[in-house]
Amino acid sequence: MKKILDKIRTPDKKLKTSKKIINTILIFLLGIVLGIFSKWLDNLSINDAIWWQHMLGIVDLRNVFSYAGIWIFLAITISVFSKTPLRASLNVFLFFVGMTASYHFYTIVFSGFNPKSYMMIWYGITAITPILAFICWYAKGNNKISIMISSGILAVMLLESFSIGLWYFSFKSLLDTLLFLGTMTVLYTKPKNSIYSLLFAIVLTLIYSLRLYII
Repeated sequence: MKKILDKIRTPDKKLKTSKKIINTILIFLLGIVLGIFSKWLDNLSINDAIWWQHMLGIVDLRNVFSYAGIWIFLAITISVFSKTPLRASLNVFLFFVGMTASYHFYTIVFSGFNPKSYMMIWYGITAITPILAFICWYAKGNNKISIMISSGILAVMLLESFSIGLWYFSFKSLLDTLLFLGTMTVLYTKPKNSIYSLLFAIVLTLIYSLRLYII
């Protein structure tokens, strides 16, 4: 099985143990910081008289972290740039553990309530991230299986970033579009692979849209 997976993408095991530990800790801390920051933004009452709060209102930063696309993009980025699929699983899992736990803790302590039902959804997502990250890591390879995995990822981002139906297509926002383009950049290996991945992703989204008419 290992030989088969290595043909899809070969793990880089040259990274020193100390470097691995430092990288993973930093990713975990990043999750904690973003979890606290996103909840702090939720609680913030924008005062346009304060210049930096006025800027936050202009860029609508408070809503950035409410987009599922931003978390998917970050997870994909962490995954594909990890050195091995196992490290991708660990890094993405700890990132989400840090993010969800800090968000939950901040909500209880500083917002004064405990959103158990909402957080259970995120804890459920966190529990399956190691499997998804392991699979996503192979999207950065250079063969047909990598193209298939990349197509699946791009299909998810297409559905998340745009309003797509069997007979229509429209843009949601500039941020959504940038997240999709960012995902394509992160997954890029060769021009041919990217074109195939995008075409197959479009087909998958159309098939998904078709199911609504069948049902």
